[in-house]
Amino acid sequence: MNKNPIFTRSVRTLTAMALGASLFTSDIGRAADTLVWDKTFPQSDKVSHQKVSFNNRLGINLVADLYLPKNLDRSKKHPAIVVGGPYGAVKEQSAGLYAQTMAERGFVTIAHDPSYNGESGGQPHFTASSEALVEDFSAAVDFLGTKPFVDRERIGVIGVCGSGSFGLAAAETDSRIKAVATVSMYDIGQAHRQGLAETADTAALKKSVEAVSKLRWAEVDGAERTMAIGTPQQLTEKASEIDKEFYDYYRTPRGQHPRSSTAFWRTGGAQMMLFWSFANLDWISPRPVLFITGDHAHSRIFNEHAFKKALEPKELHIVPGAGHVDLYDRVNLIPFGKLQSFFGQHLAKRAT
Repeated sequence: MNKNPIFTRSVRTLTAMALGASLFTSDIGRAADTLVWDKTFPQSDKVSHQKVSFNNRLGINLVADLYLPKNLDRSKKHPAIVVGGPYGAVKEQSAGLYAQTMAERGFVTIAHDPSYNGESGGQPHFTASSEALVEDFSAAVDFLGTKPFVDRERIGVIGVCGSGSFGLAAAETDSRIKAVATVSMYDIGQAHRQGLAETADTAALKKSVEAVSKLRWAEVDGAERTMAIGTPQQLTEKASEIDKEFYDYYRTPRGQHPRSSTAFWRTGGAQMMLFWSFANLDWISPRPVLFITGDHAHSRIFNEHAFKKALEPKELHIVPGAGHVDLYDRVNLIPFGKLQSFFGQHLAKRAT
């Protein structure tokens, strides 16, 4: 059977009751109406922050944080960046950190809660839907494009971890996205199909599909729905190094947030197997793509795979001394200067 760092963790199923009822309240509206700083990173005095909301094409209301440089000249049009976070994370975690930092460096930025997660809508919450997660990026572009201080021709995307694959997929069919950067990118579809293996184990894949199919019948007949939790609630002696890496972020004060359970309904795993984020990477060219990964990140293989399939202009940037989760929040390792120069170049105002 494939050694899949996401899928092997996801088979640890919990019922909604076992996981805790508090994780299943979306807090939509209640949290959206407060100005209390509830992020996992310090607030910058160089950036103004505003909570906003907008609908995606599927009619799902998305809640997001809009970050603006405090010295922004609103009479002019500026470049903007949509930032998406790891699969199962919320905007108060790494996505917000990236958005705030890039706003410090002169960009209008927005970090959104994905459909079915955090403060965003979509029922039932914690549904895995690649269509919605890709659409969310285009919806954020829609929103930014309505702002008089944003240049519609200079909007880019940063996708961290799972959002790297969703952001790439969005750019494949949305030419309004002029530049894409991924950080610790995870191909969520491949992770569900085959993990880090070169090819899928067809027998194992069919076994997984069969298990989900039986689970659906059980739920139809009244069984309680179960969750596939991405990060363990507690570490055991048998915990893998990957488990420990994710646990150190999601289950400790370092990155823990009450709206981030990293859990999805287990029946969504089969649908996510159909997501192929790299199939049409050539459609993005001649728009530029930057892949950033740690030199010892277990996800590096996804980035190298995507880099080979993408067309020019493209770049693979390897961060020395960095693992996968390090690039979520280790500001001494995250190459913000590289991101600034990439978007500074490719979202620059063109001469007319």
